Amino acid sequence: MATTTKQDYYEVLGVSKKTPLKEIRQAYRKLARKYHPDLNPGDKSSEDKFKQVQEAYDVLSDAKKRQMYDQYGFYSDAGPGPAAGGPGQNPAGQVDFSGFDFGGAGGTSFRDLFSQFFGGRGGGGVEYGGPDEEPGSDLEYRMEIGFWDAVRGAVKKITVTRLDTCSVCHGTGAIGNSQQVCPDCGGTGQQTRSSGNMRFNVTCPRCGGSGRLRTVCKTCNGEGRVRRSETLDIRIPVGMQTGSRVRIPAKGNAGTHGAAPGDLYIILDVQPHPFFERRGDDIYTRVPITVSEAALGAKIEVPTIDGRTMLRVPPGSSSGRMLRLREKGAPNARTPKHRGDQYVELQIAVPDAVDERVRNLLKELSELAPEDPRNDLFSKAGV
Repeated sequence: MATTTKQDYYEVLGVSKKTPLKEIRQAYRKLARKYHPDLNPGDKSSEDKFKQVQEAYDVLSDAKKRQMYDQYGFYSDAGPGPAAGGPGQNPAGQVDFSGFDFGGAGGTSFRDLFSQFFGGRGGGGVEYGGPDEEPGSDLEYRMEIGFWDAVRGAVKKITVTRLDTCSVCHGTGAIGNSQQVCPDCGGTGQQTRSSGNMRFNVTCPRCGGSGRLRTVCKTCNGEGRVRRSETLDIRIPVGMQTGSRVRIPAKGNAGTHGAAPGDLYIILDVQPHPFFERRGDDIYTRVPITVSEAALGAKIEVPTIDGRTMLRVPPGSSSGRMLRLREKGAPNARTPKHRGDQYVELQIAVPDAVDERVRNLLKELSELAPEDPRNDLFSKAGV
């Protein structure tokens, strides 16, 4: 079987056969902007390269075309049909698909199969819409906020840089709406291309399938988007934590050719508080108490995120004992009516025995209560 010398479509776009469609589209847009004839006037090599890039993208961006291209390749003279000279080969060396019949229900012909692969109608032509629309990508920014902003909620300002719709061309990438007929396709918006001896229609690279020539917007270089910085007011809901995300709809990068913009996500870093320690929706604190309060019990006043509240210390409390204040924790970010608890760790403050009277009272206490708190310490340790 003879072969023809033709550049691989994947090589033209600089991608591999396993490259997903999104990356193929990105590679095409980058090369199309680089070699576009309107940006390289009078440069024949750039125009030829632009046509190659357009032809490669027209095939690889269409799932059915790409499937056939991957299956049969550009190197086959006869494509999936019989060898040259057999039935279906016309004198000009082109494949005549009408003579093939693969049987099946209804006698499906190869012409019908070709149309299914390439999305054509009737004679195998291809219909194309306007320029590809690609939704804008999402953006992520980190923001540091204070403890109280996270617990109570706040409105903060942040400056973000994103791709915004070009105000000159309004996202179209072109200036005005010229009615000049494209000379390369005669206003049809399509050109005939071949892969080996297989022929199919592709979008005209000069006019992008519109059949009319337009002037590329110099402000955005035909991208339809420009990079801008914008200061936004971000509403921080109550109950947020480090790692929480705040979504601002439609404030990500703008889409191409009028496609929907992406979203902006603010990832929060909450500063620690010197007294309140947050674990999930619960708040943890350490509160000192006197020896007499620990031994006899007491009602003491403790701080909470809502202000002051009373806490009952049971008699005989030891240092490190944890007491709970129900629903005195932080509000839940998803259901603000539900709150966590506050846990208070007691810490016994030993009096400074500088005064002679205090020392005597402590000695008297040790005589009245001679228990050794370390009595079973060694047995527990096993030493």
